[in-house]
Amino acid sequence: MESYITMREGVESTAEFVDRKSRFIAQLVHVASEEEAASHIAEVRGRHYDARHNVPAWILSDGRERASDDGEPQRTSGMPTLEVLRGAGLRDVCCVTTRYFGGTLLGPGGLVRAYTAAAQAAIEAAREQGMLVEMTSVVPVDVEVAYPAYEQVLHLVEHSGGKVAASEFTDLVRMNVVFKEGDEAPFLAELTERFAGRKVAEAGKARFAEF
Repeated sequence: MESYITMREGVESTAEFVDRKSRFIAQLVHVASEEEAASHIAEVRGRHYDARHNVPAWILSDGRERASDDGEPQRTSGMPTLEVLRGAGLRDVCCVTTRYFGGTLLGPGGLVRAYTAAAQAAIEAAREQGMLVEMTSVVPVDVEVAYPAYEQVLHLVEHSGGKVAASEFTDLVRMNVVFKEGDEAPFLAELTERFAGRKVAEAGKARFAEF
């Protein structure tokens, strides 16, 4: 996986879908662990303590995922919600959909459609409000050169598709550069060639971040 979409931290996207007076309220947030997902689920259940169902579904960037029907007929709510998250390319998110029963049974097909629609609406609302962000696998590279080489290295960074995250100007110029995973290799090779084999850069471990 080279990239995925997630929610920005500290925000919540909420959307409501109504079918025959039953209200389905989807609440979507960023989570980075199973514990954070459990915390969001507990918070929503406390917020909507009087609701008949609070259906959770979450998926993490490491591949772990879980969904529950929370008392609804099997595979009519939690799994459809999880499928929406998967289909949108989302990771590190948790969606809890609260249902207030409207007095009319919707049947399995109606429940699947309603939970699906609520989750899709929450994702669309997040997109419209700028709450979604793409996380890309990136590699940080630390570069240390003398002042006369600074402009040359800066040009090479830009030509190689990298971004300078930070620079420090002391006795030497120290640059923290970020590349999409794979793009750092040609940069390092070119740097080694230009500096006649002298090591002036060191790559770190790949991680997911905005790029």
